[in-house]
Amino acid sequence: MDSYEKKALKELKIWQKNVQRKPGIMGGLSKGAQDKINSLIPETAHKVITEAIKNMVKVVELGSQYTNKKPVHGKSLQEREEILEDRISFYKKTGAISGAGIGAGGILLGLADFPVLLSIKMKFLFEAASIYGFNVEDYRERLYILYIFQITFSSEERRREIYPIMEDWGEYIRTLPEDSDSFDWRAFQQEYRDYIDLAKLLQLVPGIGAVVGAAANYKLLNQLGYYAKNAYRMRVFKKNSV
Repeated sequence: MDSYEKKALKELKIWQKNVQRKPGIMGGLSKGAQDKINSLIPETAHKVITEAIKNMVKVVELGSQYTNKKPVHGKSLQEREEILEDRISFYKKTGAISGAGIGAGGILLGLADFPVLLSIKMKFLFEAASIYGFNVEDYRERLYILYIFQITFSSEERRREIYPIMEDWGEYIRTLPEDSDSFDWRAFQQEYRDYIDLAKLLQLVPGIGAVVGAAANYKLLNQLGYYAKNAYRMRVFKKNSV
């Protein structure tokens, strides 16, 4: 293991510790506050977000929109992550530009652009999978992408439930059908929508949860990049240790 890999492994262990952390008192208080906020959000907003999540899962199920990237082979972890950092930077700027453009447009414009913002984040995750050498033509790799998105934007409690599945992904996929048509996408979509923290999703909508659209999108894409990097590091290190 070279010096870069040792550093990456140390960072991975910190990330693993954080995602397994038990919710604190403030976490419980914030959940109550979020429930109150959710009750005040217009039904239109709930419907738009629910439909956007449903369509996102459907796009991942089919995979046709984002599977044009081939897995990167023959690169060291450092080389892969140099490529990844470049893509994170690109997508953060893309999200910031989008957020700046609609941040002053209020709730309606923010909601109209919500599916676009989800698309930016999904496109990044598909690229990240390919950079780490995983083939997104396999629906099970696309499913892993959805788990990365979910663990990034869920509550601390839900993260602790998701993490063991991701940590032992090799074993988990043994329980899945090889054919994506046999996977119950409808049930997954419903569960996925129920467990995504709505208040955090609304932060993705400039004009609702974002004080400044550009800054919020930049920060959230940076967060997604951080989670994606460590989620794939976990797979790479486990694969190399076998």
